[in-house]
Amino acid sequence: MRAPSREQAARGPLVVAGRRTPLARSGTELADVPVHRLLAPVLAALRADVPGLPLADVVVGNAVAGGGNLARLAALEAGIPEPVPGLTIDRQCGSGLDAIVLACRLAQAGGGEAFLAGGAESISTAPVRGRRTADGGVEFYRRAQHAPARLGESEPGDPDMGWAAETVSREAGVSRERQDALALRSHRRALAAAAGGAFDGELVPVPAPTGTVTADNGPRARLDARLLARFPAAFVDGGTVTAGNSCFDADGAAAVVVIAPHAECPGLAGLAALEFRGAATVGVDPRRLGLGAAVAAERLLREHGLVASELAAIEFNEAFAGQVLACTDRLGLDDAALDAVLNTEGGALALGHAYGASGAVSVVRLLARAQLLPEGAPCLAMISSAGGIGTAALFETRRLP
Repeated sequence: MRAPSREQAARGPLVVAGRRTPLARSGTELADVPVHRLLAPVLAALRADVPGLPLADVVVGNAVAGGGNLARLAALEAGIPEPVPGLTIDRQCGSGLDAIVLACRLAQAGGGEAFLAGGAESISTAPVRGRRTADGGVEFYRRAQHAPARLGESEPGDPDMGWAAETVSREAGVSRERQDALALRSHRRALAAAAGGAFDGELVPVPAPTGTVTADNGPRARLDARLLARFPAAFVDGGTVTAGNSCFDADGAAAVVVIAPHAECPGLAGLAALEFRGAATVGVDPRRLGLGAAVAAERLLREHGLVASELAAIEFNEAFAGQVLACTDRLGLDDAALDAVLNTEGGALALGHAYGASGAVSVVRLLARAQLLPEGAPCLAMISSAGGIGTAALFETRRLP
């Protein structure tokens, strides 16, 4: 390994390439593709994009698969050499972003010259969960426990995601109209981006039993404000969170190439990369888990002497429109700033939420957007996770020599 120069040592690791599968509503086009076969084509495509890199590891986030080591399985499926080991992490919805942050920190610490990092989720093929009962039988349950059942006197300590989103939206004073407007914007921007070819460079076709899947299937062209207004409250009687302004479950995978500051990528000369500047992961009240991303972003931006209005691009997983708006209000972003920098080509309200993959999708999208940003532009990826956790990662654009 070549020793870095003083200038290189002062710089951060670089995200130089990113790919993702199409995102498909769970139970639809990718329903019969197991999670490792969603991820393997992405890893293979990235190796082809940046050939010859001395890979140190493959770091993958996942939330609901059946255990084992998904990163190792998918790496072998993708034809990555056997000496490259593979590491799988679980931070629930934040898993994909935290996997990329971990790879950046490993590269920063001298743990290797190059990493593949990202996330994958096949909600359609996730195993049925069950626990042993005293009589030797099996009791099935819908999801894992994320927090103690009761943390307060009147509220459940481990609420369902929609209930928590309703709480955050209500307490932040986010109206139903604003939530519906954000959802409609997400669908329209995703449709426009797809029609304009904005996703073409990042999408990896996925073979499926019913044919090769080449495009996202979530954005709805017929959606409008009148239709959104007809959706009833989905989680709390009289509430504002509906199926229309909430994300849907999706199957998909995404990953990036992370390189050490002194590593070289001659095949990518002239393209923009994302230089890792830092990250923050924090815990918040699990009953208000949707605020986690904003709390993490506040800490991170404060550490770097920035305010949210100075960011050139933000990718924030749109689990619920009310949650997104509560967070952006807290960060001081007005409507003009949101229109200019937040999820400008659509988000999970239109594309879907593939749990452990979603944070990695955000970084892939940031990298695509970075190609049109000036040198040194600050960019943020952030996500809130079950159990009351938020992760935010700060990058700056760098043009590769």
